[in-house]
Amino acid sequence: MDPAARDEVFEPGRIGSVEVRNRVVRAGTSESMAGPRGEVTPELIELYEALADNLIGLIFTGHMYCDERGRYAVGQTGIQRDENIAPLARLTHEVHARGAKIFAQLAHAGSQSRIQGNAPLAPSPVPNPLTGLHVRGAGEEEIEAAIAAFGSGARRAVDAGFDGVHIHAANGYLISEFSSPVTNARRDAWGGSPESRERFGLEVVKAVRANVPPDFPVSMKVGFEDASPGGLTVEDSVQRAQRLVAAGLDAVEVSCNLMQAPADSAMQYVAVEGRRALLDLLPHRVLRDGEPEAYFLPWARKLRAGVDTTIILVGGIRTPETMRSILRSGAADFVALARPLIREPDLLRRVANGRETSFACTSCNLCLMHEGHHSLRCWRVPRRRLLQHALYRLSGSFRRARVIPVARRH
Repeated sequence: MDPAARDEVFEPGRIGSVEVRNRVVRAGTSESMAGPRGEVTPELIELYEALADNLIGLIFTGHMYCDERGRYAVGQTGIQRDENIAPLARLTHEVHARGAKIFAQLAHAGSQSRIQGNAPLAPSPVPNPLTGLHVRGAGEEEIEAAIAAFGSGARRAVDAGFDGVHIHAANGYLISEFSSPVTNARRDAWGGSPESRERFGLEVVKAVRANVPPDFPVSMKVGFEDASPGGLTVEDSVQRAQRLVAAGLDAVEVSCNLMQAPADSAMQYVAVEGRRALLDLLPHRVLRDGEPEAYFLPWARKLRAGVDTTIILVGGIRTPETMRSILRSGAADFVALARPLIREPDLLRRVANGRETSFACTSCNLCLMHEGHHSLRCWRVPRRRLLQHALYRLSGSFRRARVIPVARRH
């Protein structure tokens, strides 16, 4: 008997009107594979073909910028202009031909934009902890334009054949910045109270809904807690999620909100015990216990208790049994993987064939370090890539290639 036939992981699921062949989502991650104007490339299509070929049920694209001012990094895919629709349609066609569904993840980087000469947007002139930029507060027309850009991106997603839209409202990007008291110090209709800080995200959901068919699925990656002191709490965000769902969301993916370091949203060395650390050339971890799996699970449980919605759980899921236990418990309806699928694109096919061992990914985060520098790949396999990474780092190439705005804007 096929092991997948009796496994909760491989039961069909549903987000809004779309049925998904199993409960596994490929979570969005930077791919750094797009052309100069954010256009889809053959390399990017091959990545998505491999994910769909290997049984992934639903693919969230990497965060696609819907506005030039919201572009995060070089190589990021864009959905900011109509000319990108046809190449995106080729991508969705190949995914559908392999039985998977795909949602377009729409994003605006806010003050985390690393594009040289760009004019980043922020709710208030608060220095960004990841870029160090001190960006001036946005004017009313700029805010309205950013909201409209999400709506236009959603229209293009429909035209390109995507099955749904996934709004990026986490990890310190623009919607996160508006929702947090740390980065939103405004005293107008866009800040000053929890309700006013939530307004930007709610207006984005409404704009997206207005640009897609009535039964078209819309989901959101919601940041539930700030890594910064005095920021947004999980309790705040459960109430916020309730209002976002009421505004038109079909599902919520649980993540962190403001970040102070990349590991705040992608914890390092998850489930890596001494032997695995030694085998994977991580000597500094040999005598330390691995970080716990499913680190956003407590937040998902609080969301489940407070909001009636479909829940997608990402964050440090590293064994088939953890996937099953999450689904059995009802804490989430879908489990999402990002870094494990970079190292093992065929991971889910192996689970379907009876794999019970931990996934090979050690969450070293080298793949994240190279975003905007090299196309998405695991830097631990083959082993020669570790040497290539070391040479690139020691030569100062990360520092020289770091693409950020030329001057601070006040």
